[in-house]
Amino acid sequence: MSLFDIPLRTLDGTPTTLAEHRGKAVLVVNVASRCGLTPQYEGLERLQKTYGDKGLTVVGVPCNQFLGQEPGSAEEIAEFCSATYGVTFPLLEKAEVNGAGRHPLYAELTRTADAGGEAGDVQWNFEKFLVSPQGEVTRFRPRTEPEAPEVVAAVEALLAA
Repeated sequence: MSLFDIPLRTLDGTPTTLAEHRGKAVLVVNVASRCGLTPQYEGLERLQKTYGDKGLTVVGVPCNQFLGQEPGSAEEIAEFCSATYGVTFPLLEKAEVNGAGRHPLYAELTRTADAGGEAGDVQWNFEKFLVSPQGEVTRFRPRTEPEAPEVVAAVEALLAA
């Protein structure tokens, strides 16, 4: 099964898949509202605004696996993201990214190694997976800011291809 075909649900429970974004670059990020890295929402939203019309879609996946930093309901998460960071990019339902309950999307994404050659579990909130229109994945660890030169360069390379 391709990454684009894995069944997903939006934050409001509507069934979807990444196929909705086929032909685009998709930046999948596990997000949390009460994390020291939560201000990365600002950079993610700027990426969406800067590159959205050029073929990038940021997709947030709320996750409560790291010290309970995303405890809210779907409604609370949506309100927080909208009111605090003006998030316009799509959010999926809360999901597990590691362990026995790992969502199938993350079972596939975590097979990809980062720049240091390390694959496997998501390290923390705000780990980023850039999926090309062909389904190839580039991985950026949580402390890599959304607008870091290596992320922007990877996005721009996909959009120029």
